[in-house]
Amino acid sequence: MKSSEIRQKYLQFFQSKGHTLVPSASLVPGNDPTLLFTNSGMVQFKDVFTGRETRPYKRATSAQRCVRAGGKHNDLENVGYTARHHTFFEMLGNFSFGDYFKRDAIHFAWELLTKVYGLPHEKLWITVYHEDDEAWGIWANEVGVPAERIIRIGDNKGARYASDNFWQMADTGPCGPCSEIFYDHGPDVAGGPPGSPDEDGDRYIEIWNLVFMQFDRDADGNLTPLPRPCVDTGMGLERVSAVLQGVHSNYEIDLFQHLIAAAARETGVQDLGNNSLKVIADHIRACSFLIVDGVIPGNEGRGYVLRRIIRRALRHGYKLGQTRPFFHRLVADLVGEMGEAYPELAAMAERVTQVLRQEEERFGETLENGMRILDAALEALPKGEPLDGSTLFTLYDTYGFPVDLTADICRERQVEVDLDGFDRNMEKQRQQARAAGKFKLAEGLSYAGVDTVFHGYDTLQAEGKVTALYVGGTQVDEVQAGQDAVIVLDNTPFYAESGGQVGDAGVFQSGTVQFDVADTHKIQPQVFGHHGHVARGTIRVGDTLQGNVDVARRWRIMRHHSATHLLHKALRETLGSHVQQRGSLVDPDKTRFDFAHDAPVSDADIAAIEAIVNREVLLNQPVESRLLAYDDAVASGAMALFGEKYGDVVRVVDIGFSRELCGGTHVSRTGDIGLFKVVAEGGVAAGVRRIEAIAGESALAWVQQQESLLERAASALKGPVAELPARIQQTQEHLRALEKEVEQLRSKLAANAGNELAAQAVDVQRAKVLAASLGQADAKVLRGMIDQLKDKLQSAVVLLAAESDGKISIAAGVTQDLVARGVKAGELVAHVSGQLGGKGGGRPDMAMGGGTDIAALPAAVAGVQAWAAERLSK
Repeated sequence: MKSSEIRQKYLQFFQSKGHTLVPSASLVPGNDPTLLFTNSGMVQFKDVFTGRETRPYKRATSAQRCVRAGGKHNDLENVGYTARHHTFFEMLGNFSFGDYFKRDAIHFAWELLTKVYGLPHEKLWITVYHEDDEAWGIWANEVGVPAERIIRIGDNKGARYASDNFWQMADTGPCGPCSEIFYDHGPDVAGGPPGSPDEDGDRYIEIWNLVFMQFDRDADGNLTPLPRPCVDTGMGLERVSAVLQGVHSNYEIDLFQHLIAAAARETGVQDLGNNSLKVIADHIRACSFLIVDGVIPGNEGRGYVLRRIIRRALRHGYKLGQTRPFFHRLVADLVGEMGEAYPELAAMAERVTQVLRQEEERFGETLENGMRILDAALEALPKGEPLDGSTLFTLYDTYGFPVDLTADICRERQVEVDLDGFDRNMEKQRQQARAAGKFKLAEGLSYAGVDTVFHGYDTLQAEGKVTALYVGGTQVDEVQAGQDAVIVLDNTPFYAESGGQVGDAGVFQSGTVQFDVADTHKIQPQVFGHHGHVARGTIRVGDTLQGNVDVARRWRIMRHHSATHLLHKALRETLGSHVQQRGSLVDPDKTRFDFAHDAPVSDADIAAIEAIVNREVLLNQPVESRLLAYDDAVASGAMALFGEKYGDVVRVVDIGFSRELCGGTHVSRTGDIGLFKVVAEGGVAAGVRRIEAIAGESALAWVQQQESLLERAASALKGPVAELPARIQQTQEHLRALEKEVEQLRSKLAANAGNELAAQAVDVQRAKVLAASLGQADAKVLRGMIDQLKDKLQSAVVLLAAESDGKISIAAGVTQDLVARGVKAGELVAHVSGQLGGKGGGRPDMAMGGGTDIAALPAAVAGVQAWAAERLSK
């Protein structure tokens, strides 16, 4: 039975029982700002259950799309490592709002599972809350489930009602017992029934949860019966599909198999069992439906979670060798699988594809650079040591590599990460940012004097009379040497930050008085506040000071500001008239320009933009400004900039072929800008790109730095700069050859060691048992030797230990015939690691662990034979 048919039969069954079919709600909850995503079928009915909302029906059924990848409910880290965790899944549910209760809910579930889906009665097990005699009686006496297959689950979390079978919406409010339905995959699968010590195995799988909202819980924990008890059920479509299709993993159902095949097609992978393909297949569902519901990749909130999921999928593609954009190509395959059930997906397929493609292209270079740096850091990391916080922070801050992605990769390679160290580096950066911005506190200063007259368009020196002084936000009559202060004057040559251009710095002087200006901001639209430090003397209100702007700094700012106007015009000529400014920052070192555009700017387009700007620079045309009425200025073709407020009379600035409304300061001729160079391009939000560029001295310094790097690289490779590409290619080929040779040697050494070790195995209870300590070896070697020894010994329990830098690594393997006899590698590793002051675990056939008590290692290894004998005797 296909997944689509399973979904349809569910909905049709409950419609036949008088339930209203309710469409899936958005993944962005409409009635719960505390919830990041819709994570269950009941979310859209939450206000109905609590009585704050009424609906025209008392019974409902739905197939609700859900995401668990952020906030309290976060399964992201498990996706790709387990058989049943997903970021996106569908929850089939039926609900009663004060209509039917336990009896009907239980009978409905049994009828659907056994008569509609045809599941064998004897394969179904039931759990109930240990005090819920009513539910137990319905299952046993009315449905006819044998008592031995109805399990009471008690309060195993230290308090009454703290049970897996007692549900609550929150700490207070609606709550009640629940009854779960499990499917038994049979004795050939490891695991025990729910509530047993072996319940974590895969034999008994929960497929449906029936929640009986029976009580109202107050702040003191008291339960009061609800006047209108309700029913909330949830059955994961993926889980029940796995049961009905006779497979043990959700990723083996038809829906996922098609998406996995599509992921293999786009990544060029032949092995359809590769876990990375599972991750990609899962993530395309979550990403696509989040975009359908209006979530766009970003740096915070839901947008950040979406970006994180996308980048996790891309990293797994990279892991498979696919470094080119591929993820967005899976949207069409997803529409083929789920478009009929969710028409909105099909309707928005083009938009979803576009957003994913943009995000892929944005992250491609970051991923490649970050992986290269991370690989080098991990290669140099001493065995057993965590990746330090400074490296985590450098990857994040300098290269844009997400720290959670770094942690995910390290987890796969069994390397811990120093998250505390990362947090310390982040806090240090925040403190530096706060220190840098300590003078930017003009907000809240009360001023009632004359306006400031700005002379900085024509001169960088001017006298002014002090009209106000502030210390710590308080207005004062005088300031003395050593104090930080804000000074307001009636006349100034200092430009106050606005329109994206930073404020001027410099000095005010008079006789023995000196005030060092660090920054200039507007207190009011026409009042400038000069933020700085009294270097010497005492300044009083009414004093006259000579202002001198930092000339070199101002010229660097003006070069970058004038270059920004040319850049804006060049972008419109190259990319189209839809390009509009969406923010800018002009400082002495660079210009940062955000603009509306829905795709990354190609290298060819960037080259064309640079050529256009530098052409205007070389023409050395005069820069002119004039004051016009706003309407006349716009009619003349001047562009008004995003986020700026304009009065009736505006300043129009002509720079080469550019004409804009602008109040900033500029060079006299375009030739004053000097060399112009784009140094970065990327996306900052949906439909918004960012370019960083440099001009003048900054551009010259950048070119010289690049030249120096090239010369150093050429020197290291012992050749001229012109031969660098060929030399690099030769070096890479040589390294690959060496790596291949090293791997072959390791394999030979492991094989030889395996032959010697196999001879040490002893016969125990019709099986071979081998436990040995190898001295020094890494985890990869241990795993490889375990596999070789299992093949050689055929029926065996194998444990190998190795020491490195004061730490012990443990690997254990059990052949499948002995797993069936109850011997589990995970239990063996846990047993041995516990003696060594560590821990470990894993699959029944393969597990890893370790510890630090080297003195205890000989005895722990020697005890493996007795442990295996005890298990095999059972």
